[in-house]
Amino acid sequence: MIDKVPLELQPIVWWLRGRIALAQTDERGEVVPWVIIVAVTAALAIGVGAIIVAKVTSKANNINLNGGGKSGG
Repeated sequence: MIDKVPLELQPIVWWLRGRIALAQTDERGEVVPWVIIVAVTAALAIGVGAIIVAKVTSKANNINLNGGGKSGG
């Protein structure tokens, strides 16, 4: 069948056949590693967010709101 396809399209046909074969494989064993990866990534994101919030809050608490700065006049 692939001999009837023009030469320019044969790599696309081979690629499509590979994708179809890959889609037909059993992926049930792949769920657990992905759940672990997603959980670790979510934990890291929450940790980074907590650090950013703590730093921004600390910086905001150090802002002087009493107008004790020098005036330019």
